[in-house]
Amino acid sequence: MNKQHLIAFIVGLIFALGLGISGMTQPSKVIGFLDITGDWDPSLAFVMVGAIGVHALSYLVKQKREKPIFAPDFSIPTNTQLDKPLIIGAVLFGTGWGLGGFCPGPALVSLVSLSSEVLLFCGGMISGFICYKLLPK
Repeated sequence: MNKQHLIAFIVGLIFALGLGISGMTQPSKVIGFLDITGDWDPSLAFVMVGAIGVHALSYLVKQKREKPIFAPDFSIPTNTQLDKPLIIGAVLFGTGWGLGGFCPGPALVSLVSLSSEVLLFCGGMISGFICYKLLPK
Protein backbone atom coordinates (compact mmCIF):
# COMPACT_ATOMS: atom_id res chain seq x y z
CA MET A 1 0.00 0.00 0.00
CA ASN A 2 1.48 3.35 -1.01
CA LYS A 3 1.19 6.60 0.95
CA GLN A 4 -1.73 7.91 -1.14
CA HIS A 5 -3.79 4.78 -0.46
CA LEU A 6 -2.97 4.89 3.24
CA ILE A 7 -3.96 8.56 3.52
CA ALA A 8 -7.15 7.90 1.52
CA PHE A 9 -8.01 5.00 3.85
CA ILE A 10 -7.42 7.10 6.98
CA VAL A 11 -9.47 10.02 5.63
CA GLY A 12 -12.26 7.62 4.60
CA LEU A 13 -12.22 6.04 8.05
CA ILE A 14 -12.47 9.45 9.73
CA PHE A 15 -15.33 10.36 7.38
CA ALA A 16 -17.15 7.11 8.16
CA LEU A 17 -16.71 7.61 11.91
CA GLY A 18 -18.00 11.17 11.61
CA LEU A 19 -21.08 9.99 9.72
CA GLY A 20 -21.75 7.34 12.34
CA ILE A 21 -21.17 9.60 15.35
CA SER A 22 -23.33 12.39 13.89
CA GLY A 23 -26.19 9.96 13.20
CA MET A 24 -26.18 10.64 9.46
CA THR A 25 -26.28 6.88 8.78
CA GLN A 26 -29.84 6.88 10.16
CA PRO A 27 -32.39 7.62 7.43
CA SER A 28 -34.71 9.05 10.09
CA LYS A 29 -32.24 11.95 10.55
CA VAL A 30 -32.35 12.80 6.85
CA ILE A 31 -36.12 12.42 6.61
CA GLY A 32 -36.49 14.51 9.79
CA PHE A 33 -34.36 17.26 8.25
CA LEU A 34 -36.42 17.27 5.06
CA ASP A 35 -39.74 17.32 6.97
CA ILE A 36 -39.90 21.10 7.42
CA THR A 37 -43.67 21.12 7.99
CA GLY A 38 -43.66 18.38 10.61
CA ASP A 39 -41.22 17.35 13.33
CA TRP A 40 -38.20 19.10 11.80
CA ASP A 41 -34.75 17.91 12.94
CA PRO A 42 -32.09 20.59 12.25
CA SER A 43 -29.11 18.37 13.21
CA LEU A 44 -28.23 17.65 9.57
CA ALA A 45 -27.84 21.40 8.99
CA PHE A 46 -25.19 21.51 11.73
CA VAL A 47 -23.35 18.60 10.11
CA MET A 48 -23.46 20.40 6.75
CA VAL A 49 -22.19 23.66 8.26
CA GLY A 50 -19.36 21.73 9.92
CA ALA A 51 -18.45 20.08 6.62
CA ILE A 52 -18.50 23.42 4.81
CA GLY A 53 -16.22 24.86 7.50
CA VAL A 54 -13.71 22.01 7.14
CA HIS A 55 -13.78 22.43 3.36
CA ALA A 56 -13.26 26.19 3.63
CA LEU A 57 -10.22 25.70 5.88
CA SER A 58 -8.75 23.03 3.60
CA TYR A 59 -9.31 25.28 0.58
CA LEU A 60 -7.38 28.08 2.30
CA VAL A 61 -4.53 25.67 3.00
CA LYS A 62 -4.64 24.51 -0.64
CA GLN A 63 -4.38 28.11 -1.86
CA LYS A 64 -1.06 28.49 -0.02
CA ARG A 65 0.47 25.31 -1.49
CA GLU A 66 1.86 24.73 -4.95
CA LYS A 67 0.98 21.04 -4.93
CA PRO A 68 -0.37 18.38 -2.56
CA ILE A 69 1.99 16.41 -0.35
CA PHE A 70 1.23 12.99 -1.86
CA ALA A 71 0.14 13.84 -5.42
CA PRO A 72 1.68 15.65 -8.38
CA ASP A 73 -1.09 18.27 -8.53
CA PHE A 74 -4.46 19.29 -7.12
CA SER A 75 -7.50 17.70 -8.71
CA ILE A 76 -9.87 20.65 -8.89
CA PRO A 77 -12.90 20.48 -11.21
CA THR A 78 -12.83 23.15 -13.90
CA ASN A 79 -16.24 22.60 -15.53
CA THR A 80 -18.66 25.32 -14.46
CA GLN A 81 -21.34 24.60 -17.04
CA LEU A 82 -24.85 23.69 -15.87
CA ASP A 83 -25.96 21.17 -18.47
CA LYS A 84 -28.81 18.70 -18.82
CA PRO A 85 -26.90 15.65 -17.47
CA LEU A 86 -25.82 17.57 -14.37
CA ILE A 87 -29.35 18.80 -13.64
CA ILE A 88 -30.90 15.37 -14.24
CA GLY A 89 -28.25 13.79 -12.01
CA ALA A 90 -28.89 16.31 -9.25
CA VAL A 91 -32.64 15.69 -9.42
CA LEU A 92 -32.13 11.91 -9.28
CA PHE A 93 -29.67 12.24 -6.41
CA GLY A 94 -31.99 14.50 -4.42
CA THR A 95 -35.00 12.29 -5.08
CA GLY A 96 -33.13 9.18 -3.96
CA TRP A 97 -31.80 10.99 -0.92
CA GLY A 98 -35.24 12.24 0.07
CA LEU A 99 -37.06 8.97 -0.53
CA GLY A 100 -34.42 6.61 0.83
CA GLY A 101 -32.94 8.78 3.55
CA PHE A 102 -29.43 7.91 2.39
CA CYS A 103 -26.81 9.47 0.21
CA PRO A 104 -23.91 7.33 -1.04
CA GLY A 105 -21.43 7.91 1.80
CA PRO A 106 -23.75 7.13 4.71
CA ALA A 107 -25.29 4.24 2.77
CA LEU A 108 -21.90 2.59 2.30
CA VAL A 109 -21.03 3.14 5.96
CA SER A 110 -24.40 1.59 6.91
CA LEU A 111 -23.66 -1.59 4.95
CA VAL A 112 -22.07 -3.03 8.09
CA SER A 113 -25.57 -3.23 9.60
CA LEU A 114 -26.67 -5.67 6.85
CA SER A 115 -30.11 -4.05 7.10
CA SER A 116 -32.41 -5.01 4.24
CA GLU A 117 -33.17 -1.32 3.59
CA VAL A 118 -29.47 -0.50 3.30
CA LEU A 119 -28.78 -3.51 1.09
CA LEU A 120 -31.69 -2.57 -1.18
CA PHE A 121 -30.58 1.07 -1.39
CA CYS A 122 -26.94 0.15 -2.11
CA GLY A 123 -28.06 -2.41 -4.69
CA GLY A 124 -30.13 0.26 -6.42
CA MET A 125 -27.28 2.74 -6.21
CA ILE A 126 -24.79 0.29 -7.70
CA SER A 127 -27.31 -0.62 -10.41
CA GLY A 128 -27.55 3.08 -11.24
CA PHE A 129 -23.75 3.31 -11.48
CA ILE A 130 -23.70 0.36 -13.88
CA CYS A 131 -26.53 1.78 -16.01
CA TYR A 132 -24.70 5.09 -16.25
CA LYS A 133 -21.52 3.35 -17.43
CA LEU A 134 -23.54 1.48 -20.09
CA LEU A 135 -25.17 4.64 -21.47
CA PRO A 136 -23.70 5.95 -24.71
CA LYS A 137 -21.61 9.06 -24.19
